[in-house]
Amino acid sequence: MLLATDLDGTFLGGSAADRQQLYQLVAGHPDIRLAYVTGRGLETVLPLLADPSLPQPDYIVCDVGATVVDGLSLQPIQPLQHEIALRWPGEQPVADAFAPFAELVRQATPQQRRCSYFCAAEVITSAMHDRAAELHCELLFSAERYLDVLPRGVNKGSTLSALVAQLGIDPETVLVAGDTLNDLSMYEQGFKGVCVGESEAGLLAGTQRMARVLHATRPGCGGILQALSHFGFLGERGLDSLRTAVQEPGESDLVVVYHRLPYEEAIVDGRVLRRRHGSPNGIIPTLLSLFSSGQRGAWVAWSTIDPDTGAFEARTAVDVERYPNLVAARVALTADDVEVFYKRFSKEAFWPTLHTFWERATFRDDHWQIFVEVNRKFAIAAAREAAHGATVWIHDYNLWLVPAFLRELRSDVRIAFFHHTYFPSADVFNVLPWRRTIVGSLLQCDYIGFHIPRQVENFIDVARGVMPIKPLAWESCAPRYLTYGCAVGLDRMTSMIEVHGRRVRLGAHPVGLDVERIEALLATERVQAQIETLREQLGTMRLILSVERLDYTKGTLEKLLAYEALLAARPELHGQITLHAVCVPAAKEMMVYAELQTQIEQVVGRINGRYGRLDWTPLRYFFRAVPFEDLLASYANASVMWITPLRDGLNLVCKEFIAVQGARQGHGVLVLSEFAGAAAELKEALLTNPHDPADLLAVIGTAIDMPSDEATQRLRGLHDAVRHNDVQRWRTEFLAAVG
Repeated sequence: MLLATDLDGTFLGGSAADRQQLYQLVAGHPDIRLAYVTGRGLETVLPLLADPSLPQPDYIVCDVGATVVDGLSLQPIQPLQHEIALRWPGEQPVADAFAPFAELVRQATPQQRRCSYFCAAEVITSAMHDRAAELHCELLFSAERYLDVLPRGVNKGSTLSALVAQLGIDPETVLVAGDTLNDLSMYEQGFKGVCVGESEAGLLAGTQRMARVLHATRPGCGGILQALSHFGFLGERGLDSLRTAVQEPGESDLVVVYHRLPYEEAIVDGRVLRRRHGSPNGIIPTLLSLFSSGQRGAWVAWSTIDPDTGAFEARTAVDVERYPNLVAARVALTADDVEVFYKRFSKEAFWPTLHTFWERATFRDDHWQIFVEVNRKFAIAAAREAAHGATVWIHDYNLWLVPAFLRELRSDVRIAFFHHTYFPSADVFNVLPWRRTIVGSLLQCDYIGFHIPRQVENFIDVARGVMPIKPLAWESCAPRYLTYGCAVGLDRMTSMIEVHGRRVRLGAHPVGLDVERIEALLATERVQAQIETLREQLGTMRLILSVERLDYTKGTLEKLLAYEALLAARPELHGQITLHAVCVPAAKEMMVYAELQTQIEQVVGRINGRYGRLDWTPLRYFFRAVPFEDLLASYANASVMWITPLRDGLNLVCKEFIAVQGARQGHGVLVLSEFAGAAAELKEALLTNPHDPADLLAVIGTAIDMPSDEATQRLRGLHDAVRHNDVQRWRTEFLAAVG
């Protein structure tokens, strides 16, 4: 069958339960085709196509019949569209002809091959009809306020009828649905039809004597559901033949959805062994602490099939002693799935775009299809675990599409999303071919969190370009965040919007550290011994420290070039300073970083070859993962921490340095890129622009020359902020904001 339906008041109307049921039926049945037949212009239909809760239309008839396009490609359906265009005299001739009628107010909406006005019924005169006739047009008045000037013989019904004929669809398999007078022409074609509940009186009167038209009692989608049963569509079993099985609720009041498991897996002697993650400040220990009080919950993450046995456990205990009521719901992925979904597509398409390096991005539709399917699997697993009314907390861009799939499966749950990576401005994000789908999915959330206000506003700007949104509430960014003091500063942040009748709340929540754990490690004999050993090795030399992953977003190459310029400009520093650059390698499969690694190694060799002496190495380069205890010793001995990403969502390394220096009452100086999210909250840092070589050189010089009393004062303020806004506060404030 073909369901040809008006939008406002019809397909977009009715109760939430009726809408969800109809949408699932239409999307899930292979024998139903869908046509939007609307008075809207095509531009104002596009936002609906980005709403994942709505089924994708096969055809769109809009502009009250003057525009007809394919629902997927959005290209005109020819020759039908051409025939309509031939009847249209042009926008400007029509607008000029009706300009003398002061009673008409032109609608400020996108439209093609028609001109639309606001007016009352009593102002429409024969002179207006005559003027339209002179242009080979005609007038259509509806909803007691809308007047359309259309090409003669063009309306919703005529275009729909021509489309049905061109496609070879049996007219007996067509059901039309509407609620206003401009839908009347659809019923006049002889199709089976339904006037949904609360339809306009004029439409009801016009269809009163039409035997094939049902006047439904339920509004919107409810009326369409009544008509499907009334006319016997979908076979003998009626709606039951199409009903989507309702996902049965699980038992978890809190479901965490993250790509990594809450434990590490290793295969030893053919057996799968599980052990705790070693990272002390990763997001995993923080999220695990949510379940330490015994709260019943689930952790959804991927796992590959055990290679030796081929067996797969869908649900496993995480840690019976520490988290007795937490289960890991494992999403079965093949090695190829992981390779494409995470190591290639996420890192080659989304990662560079998010960090404003869109020219490095590679977009492949076949990879996108795998990304979609993996996200669907995560959503199904989350829906299976969530109790009625549960909170589902989804993490990061790898799982952008989970909210859309989850909302369809479980409309009862509260969906929260935290974006751990940077979220760029609209002019960058919009290069993504799938931006409408991504934004539409995120707007299915009840709450969306980012690190800092600037990222919230960037998302708002992107969303505004996808669909109409209405800001409802704002928050001042001061005093917690810098306003005009850095590249990512902002004075006011949108905290609530309305979109398609739903309210979505947003907030800024920069991730913090487990400061107490760092201080406990710092106090151990092993770390204390390492601190003393490194201090003896340095002697009177001052240590400049740099720690980051190998990635073009981190600004490592730019920093090393600035250091080379520093040594050239200030020979008095030779033998007085040394730079320890820790660069953690990317996975072996990530060949995208191979060229960068070579460039860095060339600069390292050039600096040490040009300036090194037998008694002094100006630069030590560590291309490996360094144990956290060793990093703590370096943090404690560093005079300057030099963190200069070209773009970063937050940056926790600089906070680790602050935590260590503050605990030891040190006076180390933090030089931080103003393009790192942390710059907005760490107000006493020395901010630098890593895109400006002169500024990099000047600011590192300022840090080296800073008097100890100023450095101590700055560090005190930084330490207060890091200790107060720790990871426990991040977790607590985020969930409190979700509600």
